[in-house]
Amino acid sequence: MDIDTTGWLDIATRVPSPNQDARPPGMTPELIVIHAISLPPGEFGGPWIDRLFTNALPPEGHPFFAQIQGLRVSAHVLIRRDGEMVQYVPFLQRAWHAGVSCFQGRERCNDFSIGIELEGSDVHPFTGAQYERLARLITVLKKTYTGLADAPVVGHSDIAPGRKTDPGPCFEWSRLQVLSDA
Repeated sequence: MDIDTTGWLDIATRVPSPNQDARPPGMTPELIVIHAISLPPGEFGGPWIDRLFTNALPPEGHPFFAQIQGLRVSAHVLIRRDGEMVQYVPFLQRAWHAGVSCFQGRERCNDFSIGIELEGSDVHPFTGAQYERLARLITVLKKTYTGLADAPVVGHSDIAPGRKTDPGPCFEWSRLQVLSDA
């Protein structure tokens, strides 16, 4: 796994999202945020996450989709249940993943973070393939971007407490740590 000079992973499928922009001047990645997503909620597979992140989610496709119509969000990378990686935003750009957020007194976490989505939910265990890919991706990010070398890895719930719960209680932080240390 490698990242090119423009911030794209060599092994990820590219599905560019319009929901991105430049980081503020002088801002570089200094935080990694782990998320969980499933569309419709609790269902896995299918094209719906790609469609959400590219503003092409049909409101008539599922009753839940009508509720989130008009939502403009993205992430840098999605790791599917089987370990497949999809990249929506190059790492040098700002993805719109964190929303209203704060980490150690710094607001607007999108400005200085990398957002990684795992296909999952608060009530479904994540897969071994997801943990393995996530650990490898974090290692590569930390080696590629100096601001991430000693950066914390946090959950969406850590930067938006009370508003977000992901990656949720089924996410095994200790399992990620063991794989990251290997």
